[in-house]
Amino acid sequence: MTSNEFGSFSHATESQITRLLVGEFAGWFQDCVETDVLIAGGGPSGLVCARELARKGVKVVLVERNNYLGGGFWSGGFLMNKVIVRAPGDAVLSDLGVPFKEVAPGIVVAEAPHACSRLIAAACEAGVRILNLTSVEDVVIRENNRVAGLVINWTPVYSLPRQISCIDPVAIEAQVVVDATGHEAAIVRHLADRGIVSIPGCHPMWVEKSEDEVVKRTGFVHPGLLVIGMSVASAYGLPRMGPSFGAMFLSGIKGANILLDHLNK
Repeated sequence: MTSNEFGSFSHATESQITRLLVGEFAGWFQDCVETDVLIAGGGPSGLVCARELARKGVKVVLVERNNYLGGGFWSGGFLMNKVIVRAPGDAVLSDLGVPFKEVAPGIVVAEAPHACSRLIAAACEAGVRILNLTSVEDVVIRENNRVAGLVINWTPVYSLPRQISCIDPVAIEAQVVVDATGHEAAIVRHLADRGIVSIPGCHPMWVEKSEDEVVKRTGFVHPGLLVIGMSVASAYGLPRMGPSFGAMFLSGIKGANILLDHLNK
């Protein structure tokens, strides 16, 4: 037995570690397949919305196609790891305990990795269940084309050669689905591809108009489907906003408040 200043590691075999890992994940995943709210997209709006809901006792599952959370929030704009937030969005940074500096009246800047990691941790601490490396393949539809869940698959599946990628997806059911997938508005687009809704896409950048309009238009775009963040801009043909994140925060909070009323929480 080896020793070091920390003492020896606890005993474990390879098979035991594998068995524990699989067992814990299987039980946890089974608890995810039916939820109150299912959020697609782990960027700032999705994380803020998920955290607000979970803090009020709502069961939330968030799926993210990448192996990391935060979207563009990790890197700010133009690969510069600073984030710009316009008031009143800076109140969210204060709530998270993220240091920031006012660089112009009503405009603050924060360290992107610090702000993003604090937001991710806050969502986890609130009880949000997160499935990363998980892509949305389709929507679950019920009566009157109501969105009732998402069809998901592991993101690496889509990197396989076509002839060996016939791996069936699975589904998660939810009372409400939230599209927080950003400019892509991937969930709305699944409905648009079937002629159920239309999706004009983002208009050219106009930051002052975009942030106000994104928050204003946050809400249900179809029965069972709510849009937040830049998905709102794509769903309604609003201008894109560039590297300013205040509307992402406030759209997430507004979306959560709408859902709390909808779920009678």
